Amino acid sequence: MSSKFETLFGNRKPVIGMIHLKALPGSPGHAEKLDKIFDSALRDADSLVEGGVSAIQVENQFDTPYFLPDDIGPETVAFITVIADRIKKNYPDTPLGINVHLNGAKQAIAIAKATGAEFIRCFNLMNAYISASGYIGASAPELMRYKKSIAAEDIMVFGDFQVKHGSHSITIDRTLEEKAHDIQIAKADAAILTGVSTGVAPDAENVTRVKKSISIPLLVGSGITKRNSTELWPLIDGAIIGSGFKPNGDLTAPIDKDLVKEFVKTVKLL
Repeated sequence: MSSKFETLFGNRKPVIGMIHLKALPGSPGHAEKLDKIFDSALRDADSLVEGGVSAIQVENQFDTPYFLPDDIGPETVAFITVIADRIKKNYPDTPLGINVHLNGAKQAIAIAKATGAEFIRCFNLMNAYISASGYIGASAPELMRYKKSIAAEDIMVFGDFQVKHGSHSITIDRTLEEKAHDIQIAKADAAILTGVSTGVAPDAENVTRVKKSISIPLLVGSGITKRNSTELWPLIDGAIIGSGFKPNGDLTAPIDKDLVKEFVKTVKLL
């Protein structure tokens, strides 16, 4: 298992709660004043920490339609940096992760380095797929070199493979196990397996197959809930949860602290 992962989380399986930032300046959906965007993010952080999560992940969920990595603007990086910095200052002892849509891995590493965040999520480290915004290639070759160049080796990279919301027909001749192994070869600190879309969990059989094929931690990145945790939690090394902590899975709703508490309490008993 990843030594940095173990150092950060110990023998706990981390429950990583997501903060879906409201549409940021520069995106078509941006409508609210910055203070409201910041306050909303900080309230969600409060609910996650008070609910008992192990870590927080921040992402620009509502900056749709997403730019491809090379087109993500400096304004997006700047605003995520400010918000992440405020969260980290409020909760210095809670590990923080950054995810910049879509597959903005270098941007995420830069934000993490600037704010003291401990990890990033990358939707496509290796191989390639077709997203709603177009072709997404492997980011690991450039990312891992950039990471070293800015002395960010201590920041962990959690990498998805066959990620949700995409077509993977161009790699259809490769198995899930092979794709997961590629994440490990790319020097990721954890692999992330999702279902086909937000709120949809991966199949337990697929989780089991992948877990047996890699030696780095395996996280579930979508769809895990209190209800299905009995089946999935024993098979994995942790989870990233967003819509599952919101009433009726509504992405636009604030985090429900009680849902967080219920989930954390449930998985502690498994």
